[in-house]
Amino acid sequence: MNNFSEEADRALRAMKQRAMELNVKGVAIVAASEGDRVQSWVSKMLVVNAMKKVPSGDDFGMNLIAVAYSKAAEMADTLRASGSGVRPPLKGEFGWEGGVITRGKAGYLLATFSGGSGADDVRISQTGLAILAATL
Repeated sequence: MNNFSEEADRALRAMKQRAMELNVKGVAIVAASEGDRVQSWVSKMLVVNAMKKVPSGDDFGMNLIAVAYSKAAEMADTLRASGSGVRPPLKGEFGWEGGVITRGKAGYLLATFSGGSGADDVRISQTGLAILAATL
């Protein structure tokens, strides 16, 4: 995974472009982990016009960085897309869609987005993962 940083930048740019096409603001993350289990990873994060949803009235707001990393954490444990329902969410997880994962040449690759609907987050994440999977 020597060229992760370069590929991560390309993936994040593509995710940002896809988010803009869908008119979604939020946070994109890509990561790569070598081996058969996720024991460590390298990652990059990009804020796409908003890192949080501001509290308003009864809405407490949302830290979109925290949600994106929660999706990544769920995938690190299950090796399945976030929100897959393969098990109930653990404390610290939400079970929300928006993260995707695949087996790459040397380990696992993942991409996650938080800020839109679950379906939009998945679309944005798939855009980034496709770039990583093509080379890593």
